Amino acid sequence: MIAFVFLVMRPAQEYAIATGMEDPSRAAWQAGLVACFACGLIELMAAVVAEPIRRVTPRVAMIATLGGIGLSLLGIGFLLESFSHPIVGIVTLGIMFVLYFGRVRFGRGMPGIALAVIVGTALCWIIKIAPVGEDPLSSVGLALPKPVIGDLWAGFSGRQLLASLSIILPMGLLSGLASLQNIESAEAAGDSYPVRPAMTTNGLGTIAAACFGSAFPMSIYIGHPGWKAVGARAGYSTLNGLFVTVLCLTGTASLAAWFIPVDAGLAVIIWIGLIISMQAFEVSEKKHYSAIVVCMLPVFGAWAAMLIKGALRAVGYGTPDGPAFSPALLETLERERIFAEGAFAFEQGFLYASLIWGAITFFIVEREFLKAAAWSLFASTITLLGLMHAWKFTSSDTVINLPLLDLAIGQFSFQGWASVFPAWPYAVGYGLLSLLLLASHKWAVPDSSHT
Repeated sequence: MIAFVFLVMRPAQEYAIATGMEDPSRAAWQAGLVACFACGLIELMAAVVAEPIRRVTPRVAMIATLGGIGLSLLGIGFLLESFSHPIVGIVTLGIMFVLYFGRVRFGRGMPGIALAVIVGTALCWIIKIAPVGEDPLSSVGLALPKPVIGDLWAGFSGRQLLASLSIILPMGLLSGLASLQNIESAEAAGDSYPVRPAMTTNGLGTIAAACFGSAFPMSIYIGHPGWKAVGARAGYSTLNGLFVTVLCLTGTASLAAWFIPVDAGLAVIIWIGLIISMQAFEVSEKKHYSAIVVCMLPVFGAWAAMLIKGALRAVGYGTPDGPAFSPALLETLERERIFAEGAFAFEQGFLYASLIWGAITFFIVEREFLKAAAWSLFASTITLLGLMHAWKFTSSDTVINLPLLDLAIGQFSFQGWASVFPAWPYAVGYGLLSLLLLASHKWAVPDSSHT
């Protein structure tokens, strides 16, 4: 959502303003529709090749990537928000831990998630961080879905598609990879789903969403082991879909948000994040724990990049009246031992980086150095193409840098080979790592002093 809003929709709006279009906000929304539709198409195509990719990728790498997301983006990220209102945060987190980690119930009481949300909501009202907003009844009323094919076509016929391809393509590929990882997580939890129909359905759902006005692609559930741990089964998904549908079609989503502040449910998200990260260790052999930890590091790097940029914007960087994001910023941060350049490099394609480093470490542990070298060579290739570690500054952000795609659509000006391959040092590094792994295959011998 962040990528689509700031890298697809906002530039479309700015272009519309600059060219004097009548409704810049509508142009931004149309650009989002195009991006969403394109992501659905990419996932449909990815569904064809997903199963072979799954067969050659270690499960540890797939599951641990999600574990990194669970521990950083869901776990720590929401833990910080939760502790900004500690009376609610500590109590609701305690309820989740007692009932699920302690494996107990209060008599024949309600499920822990419901109890945590009810208690959290009550505490929010007591300490006066509820209600949220005013006049929640203003949007209540029947709102049937309407097709927006005309707006979608307007987006395709404008400049939005070409201008956003360098964002849409990697985001679509990342979405497909995330779907594959979630399917793998479900299987590790004991529920096997066929890859092609699952991803095809998700792709078709994304396309349908775009046709009915959504600017954001659909996603296969993350956190399957967490939901299963609290007793959710097929009926959960059915009831979940029906409940959300009723909220949307009746306009009562605003009423629910007014009555139940987000703080009341943060403990549930944190707990799901912990369960996702724990699963990686539970389904893996002890000797592969190193691969799990390594796999999580790029996700933490991406999370650090988001924190750094958020803090900079909070003090005025990237705002209309403040200094722009620029290379000089890197030197300023480095003086405080904040190596933002590495964080920004991890942020672009962090799912790829996490998966690849997990696979390399897994095969090193297994002493299958040829396979590890192949993964490193793959990393070098996609890095050279700009799908990983390639980034550039805008006035208020760091974004993916895909000059080869820009060149293909005529939006690139040649300024030396470094401008064509901006992440070439990383590509060279992975290439040299491949040579090291090949040498290890030929000359390395087991060290009997290590068990």
